[in-house]
Amino acid sequence: MNAELKQFYHTELTAAREATISGDYLKAFTHLERAHILSQKYPLPHAATHIRMLKLGWRVRDIREVVGQVTRTFAALLFSRIWVPVGNTGRANVSAFTAMPLPEDLALVLYKTPH
Repeated sequence: MNAELKQFYHTELTAAREATISGDYLKAFTHLERAHILSQKYPLPHAATHIRMLKLGWRVRDIREVVGQVTRTFAALLFSRIWVPVGNTGRANVSAFTAMPLPEDLALVLYKTPH
């Protein structure tokens, strides 16, 4: 992950952490989804994002999210460099195999930075 992409990724993680601290869990998940999109092609950050989603799922007592994030964490470590569904938010409420539209601002970051 190059420096510019890493900066955007960390900005999303920071926003997720701040939203979690303030109790705005929906906003926290939204920022984690954005971090997921940015990190998909990089096994360690990708898996780390799923672990953060797992922890947030645990905090809100969403068993589906927790179970889904356990399996996605392992998949992120194994498959990130091989294939990822572009734009997928990484949440347990969507198929792990479905490509999704990229938010415009993230598309600009992803397509202007080399992978």
